[in-house]
Order: sequence, then structure tokens, then C-alpha cells
Amino acid sequence: MITIARESRGMVHSELAELLNVNKATAWRWENDFYEISKEVIEKLSKVLCYPLNFFYQKGEVLPDSLNYRKRDVVAAKLLSIIDANINVARLNMEQLLGTINFQSIDLPVLDINKYGTPQECADKLRKLWKIEKGVIPNLSEVLEKHHIFLLSIDFNTERVDGRGTTALEKHPIIITNKTLLGDRQRFTLAYQLGHLVMHLKTQPAFERDLSHEANLFAAEFLMPEKDIAHDLKDLSLAKLGELKRKWKVSMQSLVYRANDLELISDNQKHYLLKQFNQQNIRRREPKELDVPREQYKLVRDLITHYKSKQKLSVSDMAAFLHLEQNDFLERYSF
Repeated sequence: MITIARESRGMVHSELAELLNVNKATAWRWENDFYEISKEVIEKLSKVLCYPLNFFYQKGEVLPDSLNYRKRDVVAAKLLSIIDANINVARLNMEQLLGTINFQSIDLPVLDINKYGTPQECADKLRKLWKIEKGVIPNLSEVLEKHHIFLLSIDFNTERVDGRGTTALEKHPIIITNKTLLGDRQRFTLAYQLGHLVMHLKTQPAFERDLSHEANLFAAEFLMPEKDIAHDLKDLSLAKLGELKRKWKVSMQSLVYRANDLELISDNQKHYLLKQFNQQNIRRREPKELDVPREQYKLVRDLITHYKSKQKLSVSDMAAFLHLEQNDFLERYSF
């Protein structure tokens, strides 16, 4: 818990040691050597790291389940450690809440590629199992929360990481996305992590498989089913891509890559369109007037609100219940 607290605040051992007026080796031993720690030291840690005392007495693993991030190719290790730690805080919060309320988990389908053939076929199977109507999914987060997947957003303090999945109590799936994502990237990230959850979490895929590529293929088919979108992807231009972005709620670039993957445009046509993106300076930031609204997550907030009301807790009481300082609770859960 000291590791999670320190890393969530973006500190390395030397920085924490300096604040506590101890040497770096002592701070390292606290986390790695089960070095005996006095109550006075815990009180200092609580003050420096801005977590209440009871935070440090929680039990739990340090790392989330090994589901892949959706991120850029190169991200600094320190940034990932901060994000990992904050994901762990969120996971522990959910475990604390779920341990005290009657919330029925729903078993996610296990869609093994070895059984179904391809990520695209897994996506098609899930749409059928969940009775999703053909075409565009109007609100993806509603679909996921309906099937008891917990959705949270955190400010990752970087644009290079989009999201990650994990589980609470080893059975409740959680997808955590970067709070700064635009709506189109948010939706693709949710679908990407959903692919990891149903295809990889319980199937023990072979080491040599490219799980990130499989999740991308799953997400593309889940959001843009071939049989529904193929007709739309003919005769593409920048203007038409803008219209299709509004309709399908995915990025213009995703539509280009989807058309190419489905062999509806050639590699040369794809490169020509992407060159136009660069010329119009919309490769990194597509036109604001075409922005897809961010989807709002409701399930976790509703559970917290219901528990707080039922137990007649104040905001500070609710924060203490989740082992957080009040300001930290308000920021994490937008209360």
C-alpha cells in the first residue's frame, strides 16, 4: 500500500525519503523488505502522501490483471507506474464498495479465438449474445454498464495512454479510460478493452499472439460491423469521412483504416487520404465541429450515491469509507 500511495503521487523512493528525512535505502526496505514500520512513520506517510491512515492497512495485490493498455508505442515507465497505481486505488475502492453491497455480477462471455476463429467473429458473436441491433451502437457505455462492466475515468496526465482493464474481487470487470479522451477515441478504447476482457482474460492465449492487434480488430468489428458499414465506405473523401464520423461515432482515421482492412480501398488510396489529413493539419486533431460527445459513466456513481444515501453518510464519511481524503474522493468520482 505504501508503493501504491507513493507511485500514485508520482514519487520515487528518493523523493519520499527526503520528505520523511530518512535515507533512500530505508524507504526502499519499507516496500520491499517488510522492514518494520512504526505507527509514527505511517502517520508521516499519511500526511506526505495525502491518504488517511486506514489506506495503508488495506490488503491486496499491487498490480492489476495483465490486460494490455491501449497506448502509444513509447510511454515513459514512470508515467505507467503512476497510472497503474491510480488504477489500483480505483480497484481497491470498488472492492471496498462491492464487499458491502448486494451487487450481482454477470459472467462475461468467454470468446476464445481458437474456438471462434478470428477477433472479428468474436465481436460478431458478442453482438448477437447481447442482442445489439445492427449498425451504430448509439451509446457504448450504456451497453457495457447494462452488462455490469464498471467504467471509470481518470486523468492520466498524458495523452499517450488511453485506457486499461482490470477486475475487482477477481470477478467484476472494470475498464478505466483517460478522462481527457475525445468521444470517438473513448468509444474505441472501451471496445478495445472489452475485446481483451472477453477474448484474453480467461483463455490463456499463446505468448506469440499479438493481443493488442486482436483487440483492435475486435473493436473495429464491434463498432463498425462489416455487413453494416461496407456500403458506407465506398468513394471516400474527406467530406464523406466527416459525415460518416457523425454517423458511426468513430474517428475519420478509423474509418479509413477500416475501409482498407475490408479491402474497400487500396493501400494507395489509404495513403492518399492520410496525406490529405496531414495537408489539412487534422492528423492529430480532427475538426472540432465533428467532435463526438464524450459518453458519461453512471453505474459506479449511482452505486456510490445509493450507498451514501442508504447509510446516511456525509461526503467526508463516504471518502473515509473508501480510504480516501475528501478532496481526493471528490476529484476521483466527480462529486
